[in-house]
Amino acid sequence: MRFEALPPLSLYIHIPWCVRKCPYCDFNSHEAREPIPEQRYIDALISDLESALPLVWGRKVYTVFFGGGTPSLLSAAVIEKLLAAVRARVPLAIDAEITLEANPGTFEAEKFRALRAAGINRLSIGIQSFNPRHLKALGRIHDDAEARAAIEIAERNFDNVNLDIMYGLPGQSLAEALADADSAAACSPQHISAYHLTLEPNTYFHRYPPKLPDDETAADMQEAIETRLAQAGYEHYETSAFARVTRKCRHNLNYWTFGDYLGIGAGAHSKLSFPGRIMRQARYRQPKQYMESAATGNAVHEQHDVAAHDIGFEFMMNALRLNAGFPVVQFEERAGLRLTSVLKQLEEAERRGLIERDHQRVAPTALGRRFLNDLLQIFLPEDRVNA
Repeated sequence: MRFEALPPLSLYIHIPWCVRKCPYCDFNSHEAREPIPEQRYIDALISDLESALPLVWGRKVYTVFFGGGTPSLLSAAVIEKLLAAVRARVPLAIDAEITLEANPGTFEAEKFRALRAAGINRLSIGIQSFNPRHLKALGRIHDDAEARAAIEIAERNFDNVNLDIMYGLPGQSLAEALADADSAAACSPQHISAYHLTLEPNTYFHRYPPKLPDDETAADMQEAIETRLAQAGYEHYETSAFARVTRKCRHNLNYWTFGDYLGIGAGAHSKLSFPGRIMRQARYRQPKQYMESAATGNAVHEQHDVAAHDIGFEFMMNALRLNAGFPVVQFEERAGLRLTSVLKQLEEAERRGLIERDHQRVAPTALGRRFLNDLLQIFLPEDRVNA
């Protein structure tokens, strides 16, 4: 494994608290039953970043993403303090995309004006649905009126807004799924993320499964939403992502093209490249333990180098989510391997009609996009197939 140059670097900042844990959520999020220890947590994040500096020294950061949990629960003042600390410690690109996730139930016009002034330039709003019945089924703390009010406040303060919606919801019909897509498009955000609800382990929905649309209906929903959003002027560039021209999410694109990212915060993950190796890290998940550990410079709970025979699969697991696939040269640049290392798998995927390729690019076909898991399975190392 050898890199001619290291991949672009992003920074992910995890804020683990939320007002209420949604029954479908498998992210590292914790209900804020007491006041959030903002100052202590921000101090821990700064200590965590400082401890990680030797791993990324001198590398420019091109995107920053505040994820959660619900980052919009934090005050604009502490977000501003944290961004100032980031700028003082790493070379942040002058045009860096800086995203913050927000839920409609946490919107206050004054706060979001202050967040924009603090340097947040992209807002991602977790709408999920405009249908009151489905919002209740999903355990969301907002209603449809609050969702629309939040979007109005966001668009007054930001010129780059993403709306998250979901389909395949309990009791949802095809017409209702399309109505949510139409409502999202009618708000004219720069980006829409449309996710298929899945029952993830360690969630309430996994333990007590609701009745969901069958696979055929969910596939019809996906296809109909893709068609409707294309008609509304959105490019479908990744499995669940739709964007206006030039408004693709740069942070997520860095993930999908196997770029590097430093993750700080409770439960955050990192993927960092060095000459001859790729390393992954995970921070302590529980906020209290994370804050205690970060304060002593020991926020990392687990760390390992990615085995050479896993790298091809990890690259494909990201890059083949992109409808346009990836340039052949990008595999060699980001994986540090020759494409011949996965030639057998590429030939099998092509034989099954799941990808198309030439000497310049590899891309999933329409069939490959619909059966993405089957496509990725081809690249899974043999020792993991039988595990």
